Amino acid sequence: MLDSILLGLQILLAVTGGYQLILTFFGWYRRKNKVSHAPQKSFAVLIAAHNEEQVVGALIENLKNLDYPKELYDVFVICDNCTDRTAQIVREMGATACERSNPKLRGKGYAIEWMLKELWKMPREYDAIVMFDADNLVNPDYLTHMNNDLCNGSRVIQAYLDTKNPHDSWITAAYAVTYWYCNRLWQLPRTNLGLANYLGGTGMCFDTKLIKEMGWGATSLVEDLEFTMRCVARGISPTFNYEAKVYDEKPLTFKASARQRLRWMQGHFDVCRRYFFPLLWAGIRDRSWTKIDTAVYALNVYIVFVSSILTVILWINMSIPTVENFPSLFQMAPALFAAYSILSYGQFVVALVLEKAPLKTYKYLITFPIYMLSWWPITFYAFFTQNNKQWSHTEHTRVIRLEEVQSKQAG
Repeated sequence: MLDSILLGLQILLAVTGGYQLILTFFGWYRRKNKVSHAPQKSFAVLIAAHNEEQVVGALIENLKNLDYPKELYDVFVICDNCTDRTAQIVREMGATACERSNPKLRGKGYAIEWMLKELWKMPREYDAIVMFDADNLVNPDYLTHMNNDLCNGSRVIQAYLDTKNPHDSWITAAYAVTYWYCNRLWQLPRTNLGLANYLGGTGMCFDTKLIKEMGWGATSLVEDLEFTMRCVARGISPTFNYEAKVYDEKPLTFKASARQRLRWMQGHFDVCRRYFFPLLWAGIRDRSWTKIDTAVYALNVYIVFVSSILTVILWINMSIPTVENFPSLFQMAPALFAAYSILSYGQFVVALVLEKAPLKTYKYLITFPIYMLSWWPITFYAFFTQNNKQWSHTEHTRVIRLEEVQSKQAG
């Protein structure tokens, strides 16, 4: 019985892993740009901020210089339970500071829900809502691309997420490699195949009518994933704009990274528990591969959890010569699984090549497996603490401007 269960789990994991590996090949090419339009959409640009006095000024300065008519967008900073000078700096720089104080309902999801209600009370109406984190920077043509996609029919759009400090440490480099991989070999394949893309927490754009129609309602620790699930369940597929780039600051240390990723995985367990089966059944009923694909994406957190436990069990079992071995797909087809392992790691190298990553990034591929393996204990701990709804803040203290990011990329 135990042998059958272990073998069945291995087959399931191999199928889901193979499915994603096949999808990556559809990210090797990029389709031609969509039709361009003159600026016509108006935007409410929302910035979520909690004690971000060090970095929020750089983003506001960046946004004031976008290549888009200034009369077509306004910047609002959600000063969420701030105890520093964030609101003061925002006002000094000419943006609108919206101060919220609710220590019981903390986190970006709650802050956004509150801000949208405040926005609906304002006299001006906007065609779309854009959301950033306070530590972000964006390319000057960001709103131009959002305008084009909205005019072309998109209602929910995710920008290309990049890192603004990829070479600060081996941890930030690992994030950068992951981002380049996800943009090119997770998001772009789904764009090319007409499947739903996934929201990444920042650089997101929403049609205002859709937000009013659906309500925000995404207050989990991973509000981006939750809203993705809600959209796909309604038959609305988020799209991905490869040209619209947003730069996100990543934590420098392993400890800070582990805290951030623990929060992500706790939220992923919560969202998967609530949306996987309804979305899967809806996909089967409606014969919608988009819904099935999105349900499988939600299941990834359990895939990591089960595969980590299963791998450790098989490693221990094979290392004890006096104990009868459990059935292992690797032992049944070693050549096939050796090839699969090489391709699985090689796809990160392919992503770096396709994305024309700086040459010095490649040296961090040596430590990248450590980062990847660290997801196992983080996910394991997250499984047993998934009912934790306490939001944790990632502190940002370093000011980086867009010119510095672009000059490093050029170098």
